[in-house]
Amino acid sequence: MNRSLNVRKSLLTLGAALPLLAGPALAQTPPAPATSAAAVPAVDPAKVVARVNGIEITEGDLAIAAEDSALQMPNVPDEQKRELLTGYLIDLKLGAKAAEAAKVGSGAEFARKLAYNRDKTLLDEYLEQESKKAVTPEAARKLYDETVKSVPAEQEVRARHILVENEDEAKAIATRVKGGEDFAKVAGEVSKDPGSKTDGGDLGFFTKDRMVEPFAEAAFKLDAGQISDPVKSQFGWHVIKVEEKRNKPAPTFEETKDQVETYLARKAQQDLILGLRKNAKVERLDAKGNLVEQKQP
Repeated sequence: MNRSLNVRKSLLTLGAALPLLAGPALAQTPPAPATSAAAVPAVDPAKVVARVNGIEITEGDLAIAAEDSALQMPNVPDEQKRELLTGYLIDLKLGAKAAEAAKVGSGAEFARKLAYNRDKTLLDEYLEQESKKAVTPEAARKLYDETVKSVPAEQEVRARHILVENEDEAKAIATRVKGGEDFAKVAGEVSKDPGSKTDGGDLGFFTKDRMVEPFAEAAFKLDAGQISDPVKSQFGWHVIKVEEKRNKPAPTFEETKDQVETYLARKAQQDLILGLRKNAKVERLDAKGNLVEQKQP
């Protein structure tokens, strides 16, 4: 596995290793970092966009509706999406007023649903608020630096190869290129690998795990500039020339920035919930109403 992928996987593994806690708020993906004010014009949330029976619908109402996971329309143009959301809010206001007139909101079941949705919205907002505090440039850079340091450097090589069908052909080709013929030119003439033939057999840089075992073993034993004896794999017979060896560069901070920020946001949310549980008295009851043994989260 190359080092760039190792660093990315390490960041993702850190996030995956956090305990999964019950609750829809914790299952959501943390919001993307806020776009700068210069990039997005400020919109007055109190600006009225529609009225229905005198009830105002505002830009703020539209923004809230746009965040509703049930109303996501990823392939709809912005203007059309805005029209659809406005229409939905008009119907919502009409329907809510009709439901009030029918006294739908007077029952105990409705009160329970209302309380649940209020709690969920409060928790969602609180988690978002706390995760935004945690995702700072300093924290992101620190996590990136620590992760990169913890992942060992991995060697990779840049090599060319010539692929033929049998050992006798491979031996003849090895004699030619070891005798001084241009490896890239010979590869272009005789190699059976269509993917690299036109590039003079050039496979670019690769780590050991990306190639079949006999090929990888031979390539990584060679020093830069050396040419192998014929090597057999399930694809045929190879003659390999190593052009360069190096340690795989780590991905840049910018390449992993989104993953770093996602981890920081998730960890802040998980730490918050774990802290609340730790300081709470939680009692669970079985079907008969008896206390059951409590387990630490």
